[in-house]
Amino acid sequence: MTEIRLQPLSEQHLEPLRRMLDDPVTVRFTRVPDPVPDGFEHQWYAGYVAGRAEGTREVFAVLEDDAFLGIGVAPDISRSERTVELGYIVDAAQRGRGVATATLLGLTHWAFAELDPVRVELLISEANAASKAVARRCGYTYEGTLRSKFMKAGVWEDTTVWSRLAGE
Repeated sequence: MTEIRLQPLSEQHLEPLRRMLDDPVTVRFTRVPDPVPDGFEHQWYAGYVAGRAEGTREVFAVLEDDAFLGIGVAPDISRSERTVELGYIVDAAQRGRGVATATLLGLTHWAFAELDPVRVELLISEANAASKAVARRCGYTYEGTLRSKFMKAGVWEDTTVWSRLAGE
């Protein structure tokens, strides 16, 4: 794999993003509604554009050369609490190549360099072994499990909390 880069997500990335939402693993392990509503990517993107303007959210396209590999997100930036939540989605065809690890390392570097948080955190489904392995590889510490945090397919799901602190 060549080096990836994070570029602010724009409208040109919405079609490959929409295609990623056809993947059942993506829907299963993200906060994307199941079933995915028609045009969801436009509504979701509009929320991130508003959050970008307010400084409370950010979203990046993950690119290798010009190929779209996925997205990296900061769905919650709290400047008053100096915390940032991060996440990522890798296109199904790109999994297993280290894209998730490279994305999370890039996001983590960006968050600490640009936002000056004390704490960066990940919320990962208890059932998502692959993402928990990525968190470990990227130096995140498992802190515990939030029981029945999110609902997916009508079932309340446990969510693990991972963090890195400034200076780690």
